Amino acid sequence: MKKLLPYLLSFCLIVFAFPIYAFADASEGDVIVTLGEDLTEEQKQELLKEMEALENAMTVTVTNEEEHKYLGDYISKALIGTRALSSSSITIGKKDQGLSVETNNINWVTDEMYTNALITAGVKDAEVYITAPVEVSGTAALTGLIKAYEVSTDKIIPEDQKQVANEELVKTAKLSESIGADKATELMTKIKDELSTNPPETEQELRDLIQQTANDSGIELTNEELDGLVALFERMKNLDIDWDQVRSQLENAKENLNEFLNKEETKNFISKFIDFVKSIIDSIAGALQS
Repeated sequence: MKKLLPYLLSFCLIVFAFPIYAFADASEGDVIVTLGEDLTEEQKQELLKEMEALENAMTVTVTNEEEHKYLGDYISKALIGTRALSSSSITIGKKDQGLSVETNNINWVTDEMYTNALITAGVKDAEVYITAPVEVSGTAALTGLIKAYEVSTDKIIPEDQKQVANEELVKTAKLSESIGADKATELMTKIKDELSTNPPETEQELRDLIQQTANDSGIELTNEELDGLVALFERMKNLDIDWDQVRSQLENAKENLNEFLNKEETKNFISKFIDFVKSIIDSIAGALQS
């Protein structure tokens, strides 16, 4: 039920022991698993079981060197760490299904942040699960996901686009420390939506757009935060990004969440949880009155 929580990154193809064309015909329902190179064999088996990966599932290995290559310009080496542990599975979905993300043992990057960054990178229509054997920041997970998507679809994502996706993920996570994860994700999503429908022509127009979007959301940005977002979205705006696809995937991602929230079992869980909380409050109130 992690998707219910509101506070709920590199990439490069490597030479495999078998030809890459073995992955090029991935179709709906195919699952690709990514595993951190520094996992012990026991950890690998536990994560494969957790991800419900089939014995013959396609597997991509992610190294700590790759993580530093794509994240080193945006966060400290200490936060990236010295071991590649983040792992994930990506299930190819049907056309226009959108992206859905679920995480476990990720303590800094939220599901929605991953969704936004993956959409920026060009990933679409897939179910994503991200996990680790212990709690990690989650910044390195995007490495394996985009790598797996490239391999499975036989599509090379431009290097600049990968870099921007990583930068977006980190900037959103950092912004969440000052305004909260939900507000940070909301702001980034709204700005991207504006860029996809009415892209500004000048840097000043972009700055005004970001500032106005923040104001409309009740968010106060520092000058440093605003400058950082302007620089990020200026780079994003100048990339050859399919903005129609971005808008479509953002809309589908919202629909996936709404559909999840409206499921009968989800409603039942929420109802039971609320009843549980009420019972605790009633118990406390009774104890105070006695």
